[in-house]
Amino acid sequence: MDDLLSEKEQIEQIRSWWSEYGGYVIFGVAAGALILFGYNYYQSNKLEQQLQASALYETLTDHVVGGDLEEAEVLAGQIGTEFAGTTYAAQSKLAMARLYMDKNRDQDAADVLGEILAGQGDEAIKHIARLRLARVLLYQDKADEVIELLEGQDNPAFASVYGEVLGDAYHALGRIDEAQAAYQRVLMDPLSQGTVDQRLVQWKVLDLPESDDVQDEAGTAGAEMPDEAAVAPEEAVDADATDESTATQDEGVE
Repeated sequence: MDDLLSEKEQIEQIRSWWSEYGGYVIFGVAAGALILFGYNYYQSNKLEQQLQASALYETLTDHVVGGDLEEAEVLAGQIGTEFAGTTYAAQSKLAMARLYMDKNRDQDAADVLGEILAGQGDEAIKHIARLRLARVLLYQDKADEVIELLEGQDNPAFASVYGEVLGDAYHALGRIDEAQAAYQRVLMDPLSQGTVDQRLVQWKVLDLPESDDVQDEAGTAGAEMPDEAAVAPEEAVDADATDESTATQDEGVE
């Protein structure tokens, strides 16, 4: 009888506990199920977006390879608008920059690469965009902007490719010592193999003029200017003498 009463007491305790906390248990289970459902829905929706963006990007690359600028611009705009949060948005801009360069629209290429750097995209893609923008600026004879863009970038994976373009920019500006130092850092970088053409970089080093030669050329150019200026009065004197001789001859004839 005591055992029976004990079981009844246990049942009553369970009922009492359930009446007090049962609502919380049901709420917790429901909330957990809702969170799980929401997470699965989010992942499914995200995957679907990735697949749609991937399909559009593949079509875009076909237009880029085919040189179809108008269709490519439409698709790039669609990807950028509808899938702005995906990596395909930035990758589509990289593809458009390539197509713009193929079409000799270098400023459009520079603009779209600048948009990638100004955005909140993947850092690896930003480094690629920065490198390509530097090359476009170098093509536009904007070596100063190249240096401003690349100096201070210390990502080891991109150090060699950045260094080569920096060397090209220094060379274009006549800053030969800095160009040589940049090229030498590339050649000494163990990570440069496979990322840059080391033989080409070596040729660039050999092609650099000596610093003294650059200064001599500048001095020679400056020294030539007074000589040219000195010739002018002599020519003027000769011309005056010729005029006087002609005038004398004319008077004799008269």
